[in-house]
Amino acid sequence: MLSERKGFTLLEVIIALAVVSISLVTLLGLSNRCIQVHHKLQKVTAATLLAQQQMNLFEAEAESGTLSFVAQNGRFEDPFEQFLWTTRYEDTLLEAVKMITVSVSWEGKEKTSSVDLTSFLMEK
Repeated sequence: MLSERKGFTLLEVIIALAVVSISLVTLLGLSNRCIQVHHKLQKVTAATLLAQQQMNLFEAEAESGTLSFVAQNGRFEDPFEQFLWTTRYEDTLLEAVKMITVSVSWEGKEKTSSVDLTSFLMEK
């Protein structure tokens, strides 16, 4: 007569631990990737808002007639000192209208990234 044993065998326990271990390692890697993506999105959002701020300044200068339509560059003040901005102007089919592009860039761990914002301004 065979006795009925209750419980798990050693092989079943080892397989269950292997499955749990693989799952935990995968989840830790995924959480690390989520943190990296979130950090990059924060940089892109900040750069976009800074580009919009710079564009608003140039639009105000164009409206008042004090904009020189010459390529410029600079660095933002604290706490955004890691961001650089450049502007470039291009002619359009209409003589009185110029296309302005504001680029905001920043250094990453592996490469330089940037955000470009383009608008059209009237020369006065």
